[in-house]
Amino acid sequence: MTERGRRAARGAAVCTLSALLALAGCTAPAPDEPARAEVQRLLDRRAEALQRRDEAGYLAALDPALVPAARTEFGRLAKIPLGGWAYRVTDVDPAGPGRATAETELGYRVEGYDSAPATLRRVLDLAERDGRWYVTGDRAAHGAPQPLWQQGEVRAVTGRRSLVLGVGQRPERLREIADAADRAVPAVGAAWPRPWAGRIVVLVPASVDAMGRLLGAPAASYRGIAAVTTGEVGGGPTAPADRVIVNPDAYGVLGGFGRQFVLTHETTHVATRTRTTPSTPVWLSEGFADWVAYRGTGRTPAQAAPELAREIRAGRLPAALPDDSAFTFGGDADTMARAYESGWLACALIADRWGERKLTAFYDAVGAHPRREGAVEKALADVLATTPEEFTSRWRAYLGEKLG
Repeated sequence: MTERGRRAARGAAVCTLSALLALAGCTAPAPDEPARAEVQRLLDRRAEALQRRDEAGYLAALDPALVPAARTEFGRLAKIPLGGWAYRVTDVDPAGPGRATAETELGYRVEGYDSAPATLRRVLDLAERDGRWYVTGDRAAHGAPQPLWQQGEVRAVTGRRSLVLGVGQRPERLREIADAADRAVPAVGAAWPRPWAGRIVVLVPASVDAMGRLLGAPAASYRGIAAVTTGEVGGGPTAPADRVIVNPDAYGVLGGFGRQFVLTHETTHVATRTRTTPSTPVWLSEGFADWVAYRGTGRTPAQAAPELAREIRAGRLPAALPDDSAFTFGGDADTMARAYESGWLACALIADRWGERKLTAFYDAVGAHPRREGAVEKALADVLATTPEEFTSRWRAYLGEKLG
């Protein structure tokens, strides 16, 4: 066979192989299954329309059955000063002829408050009609939060250093929360001399059940919790934005001091998020937040740690700092109260004995360690020039002195 003949034969073989692969479904997606890039373009157009406040463009990608709810959502989102809105398609699966399901991550940023987007995992159902794909369903992924704007009409109150977004709340209550948040931010800044946004976004749902949906968790876990902070531990400056979420039921029964304490505590979590990592034990992250919230209030240890004081006066001095499990929501309330009080007094001991700068340096050093094992031990040695045994002994003596 000549060289030209061999080339022709090879070309025919390649064409034949390509045809066989196409018949076997090994090439691009079949016409009844959209490619991921195609879905991404569809959602990109929808996101761009929302940011332009183009309602028709926002609704264009939707099945007609979804349009009324989406139009309502479009109006609610107008109350939020959005600085960004984008989808990232992570997977597309066929769901039958002309149908598919897309897993996505929605990132949105509040203008003037978020240095990185807050994120929500969404599942979209898709259907093809007349050669075009439409969104026929949009729901939270399993275990993912339901956004506030899907829970009802959003009311926004802007503070000097805060934005409070509420559903089903009186304007006076949202203004009061904004005022408390405005006081919390500088209080945290004075105690935490590290760079952070210096502004917070607070979400106030209509009920504790709605709070559970905002967190993608059972409401029962949060019934006695006045507020929580969402956020990705150890994510660095590009981690998804934090949100402080207020439980209107538990927060509402607190007095003025309690409300301020709660918001200062949660604001501390926002400020320290990038320095809080999987190496940080909960007693340190929660104890430090309590230490900041009590700082300068004049509250005595007996006033701030009543459950632990009761144990110590009964002769039950704890042998060690609490492990992470003692802080579990939905567990024994007294055990959790003593755990928080123990962590606070450990941080208070460091501030009293070594100084406030050493306390923040200790927090940094623990979080900077590459793993949980050995993190506290190394920070005790490097920052405080002590050992775990000596520190525990000092802490137990401090408890006896302050609460005995």
